[in-house]
Amino acid sequence: MKRDDPSPKKGDGASGPVTIEVHEVTRVEGHGSISVRLDDGEITKLELQIIESPRFFEAFLRGRRYDEVPHITGRVCGICSVGHTTAATKAIEAACGIAPSEQTLRLRKLILMGEEIQSHVLHLYFLAAPDFLGVGSVIPLAKTHPDVVKRALRMKKLANDLCRIVGGRHIHPIAYHVGGFSHWPKIDELREMKQRLETARADLEETAALFSRLAVPELHRDTEYLSLTDTGGKQPRRHGGTEKDERAGTGPGDIDPVRGSRRKERQSEEQDTPLPHSPCLRDSVVGFSGEYAFYDGDLVSTRDPRPTPVADYRRRVIEDVVAHSAAKHCRSPHSPTFAVGALARFNNNHAQLHPAARRVAEALGLKAPCDNPFHNNTAQLVETVHCMETAISLIDALLADPPRPEPRVQPTRFARGVGAAEVPRGVLFHEYTLDDKGRVAEANLIIPTGQNLANIEADMRAIVPQMLGQGAEKDQIQQRLEMLVRAYDPCISCATHFLDIEWV
Repeated sequence: MKRDDPSPKKGDGASGPVTIEVHEVTRVEGHGSISVRLDDGEITKLELQIIESPRFFEAFLRGRRYDEVPHITGRVCGICSVGHTTAATKAIEAACGIAPSEQTLRLRKLILMGEEIQSHVLHLYFLAAPDFLGVGSVIPLAKTHPDVVKRALRMKKLANDLCRIVGGRHIHPIAYHVGGFSHWPKIDELREMKQRLETARADLEETAALFSRLAVPELHRDTEYLSLTDTGGKQPRRHGGTEKDERAGTGPGDIDPVRGSRRKERQSEEQDTPLPHSPCLRDSVVGFSGEYAFYDGDLVSTRDPRPTPVADYRRRVIEDVVAHSAAKHCRSPHSPTFAVGALARFNNNHAQLHPAARRVAEALGLKAPCDNPFHNNTAQLVETVHCMETAISLIDALLADPPRPEPRVQPTRFARGVGAAEVPRGVLFHEYTLDDKGRVAEANLIIPTGQNLANIEADMRAIVPQMLGQGAEKDQIQQRLEMLVRAYDPCISCATHFLDIEWV
């Protein structure tokens, strides 16, 4: 992608008191607003206020049977229903002592690839692209760029159909259960899907060509990026490491995305003490010997690349209540804010990308480490290529060893379990404690958008005075704030206009 001109035209908001009131932040669950006040160019107030309607999932899950949980929590989100079903299922299986079969793992990874593709395509084309193309929504593009819109719809439908043949329907999968599946894709469906995915490579090439011509705004801020990483049982390699460090993992692209690695979960006592503070992205993870993590992995970040088991996620993610928001903010032991999502995964796992995805990243100028949040869009495009190639490999494995009915695995215990999965917007956590009858006693869900809220606020603190100092006009700042929040791809994507900024 091209770089945007960092010097906007001179305007009327660089000096004196300025108040920015942002109402109806719509592309997150519920309602929110942004309140900014600057006095003589200094920020005296900046709040990303999220006033969500209570969802009560953690409350009404109490008392429900263990096998009901994934189907209930899949309704948290229509776009990420597979991700919530996956994280919940993994947590329940951990609590029940259930180990899924290789066939089940392949099917789960395949449907997760479908969700990643459909969500990334939705965001890139229908939510992000209009900003770069100078229109208010995708609707005008249907007239001016019909081929572009048709291409987006083709890829979106393809990914939705992939979710349907594995999960039983396009969203809220009904065949996805604790311990296995109740529906299996037919061989003819898999063959047809593979052919459609291979044909869609041309659409992805056109997508990369389109986004390579779009100018990406510049914003750089020292940021911690958190994600799952499939370590494959190896120790991390780091930027600037020794030759011995570089030999710690296998070469890029050498990982079989079908099997990956299933490791025994480490005990929390094995976790070392946290690293002392060091500048982000100067000592970040290059990669491990596992696959590019979506379904499974340990937690790493660009500030502490040593793996932490997901069962100990609370050592990495600390929730805080803030006075100006009904939604909790998150921090890490190393940073007051951190980011999750496609760019976080790219920074931590880029060496494990499919070769085709690495070529697209190179063509778009995306290199790790990257601390520009606007390049989350670029990372999503790179991941779309990776997910499509991974889906083809998974289908090949299923064609070689066709899915067959398997007996549902039964619980061997009822205890505490944590499940995590990388959904389009970042790492998602589900935690459940079951009583001795297999019913939920406690539940905790931490979604990616909630983890990103404080980091979005920090980015706004950086970009508002920067643009005011450059003499940007009010409409330029409004557009840039919209693009910034959209770059994080907040969870609900239903509004035409994102931010209504009122200057007082």
